Formats: sequence, C-alpha cells, structure tokens
Amino acid sequence: MNFIHSFHTRFTAATTNLQSLVLLLLRFYVASIFLKSGIQKLTHWDSTLFLFEYEYHVPLLSAQWAAVLGTAAELVLPLLLVIGLLGRYTALALFIFNAVAVLSYSALSKGEWGLVMAFDSFPIGMAFPTKGFEDHVVWAMMLLVIFVFGVGKISLDKLFCKKMKLNH
Repeated sequence: MNFIHSFHTRFTAATTNLQSLVLLLLRFYVASIFLKSGIQKLTHWDSTLFLFEYEYHVPLLSAQWAAVLGTAAELVLPLLLVIGLLGRYTALALFIFNAVAVLSYSALSKGEWGLVMAFDSFPIGMAFPTKGFEDHVVWAMMLLVIFVFGVGKISLDKLFCKKMKLNH
C-alpha cells in the first residue's frame, strides 16, 4: 500500500509541474488561431468590410464598427493571452468573442446536429453541423480551461502577483 501511495504522490507532483507548460501551450495555440484571423482581416480590409456587411450579422453594431472592433479584438486579445496578462479576463473576452462569431455567422450552424453512435446504439459523442462550428467549440473549450484554471506560472500575471505579494 505504501508503494501505491508513494507512486501516486510522485506522479501527482510530476503532472502538477506540467500544468503551467500545458496552459502555456493552450494559450499559444488558441491565440495563434485568433491572431491569424485578425491579420487576415487587416491585410484584406475590403474583403473584411464586405463580409461584415453581407455575411456576418453582429447584433447592435454597424458593419463598419463590427469589423473594426472584431479585428482589433483578434489582434490585441491573443497577444495578451500569449504573455499571460489579465489572463482569465482575456480568456473570457475571447470566449465571448468566439460565441458572438458563431452566432453572427449563420453558415457555421447550417447542417444537422446529431449523436455519434458506437455499435448503432451507444452514444459516444456529438455531431456538429459543420467542421467550422466544431472548431469553434474546441477553441471555446480551450478558453474555458484557461479561464477556470488561470494562465499558469509562465505568465506576466504570476510575475506581477509575485512582485505585489498577492496570492495567485
């Protein structure tokens, strides 16, 4: 029994030490998705304006304001996420941004929902209407992990909290 307890203690310590690295990798991956999109929008501004005018239907904003604010969010928020500054707030902001993107672009949700079945009777997953919708769900889950667990030790948040002697 002592061997099992000792193994469990060492295993838990080893995996706990990996948490910050895994959170950093999540931050880099999800930030790269949004940053690439923002750069694409910025470098093809006429197309961006066209899409916001005729494809994306952002509630409460004109197409021009939605394009400017959406592009700014995709350029600024990922950078904050990468450096781990205001990490939980940034993850939450990107989560909301991602949800608005899904709700504003109806082509993402056109298609059928369903369950993925094993052996024709055992549900093992969910079938999303489109691959794009599925991508947004994956990004949302990554952002939720960062929001709930924080950005980890490899971050400016941790550095500032350490300097200010705050419990992070």
